[in-house]
Amino acid sequence: MEDKKGAGIVPDDKIDLRGVLCPINFVQTKLKLEEMEMNQILEVILDDGDPMRNVPRSVKEEGHKIIKVEKLPDSSYKLLIRKEAE
Repeated sequence: MEDKKGAGIVPDDKIDLRGVLCPINFVQTKLKLEEMEMNQILEVILDDGDPMRNVPRSVKEEGHKIIKVEKLPDSSYKLLIRKEAE
């Protein structure tokens, strides 16, 4: 059964980081979140592998919440992150 958590959420901003290496993809995600208001949603597209292992963990360590992870047809992933820390 598919998890519908996060379904229908419209992100406030988007960033596509396919092809961007660690740790630059986390740095770009962090900088984008810093520009956003509390509780806004950022959509991030990441490659499988190291980006999907490292970026979500680092985002959580920064105090933000990942509200949805979706595997895309090209084997990349779409994350929806809610800004919960300044």
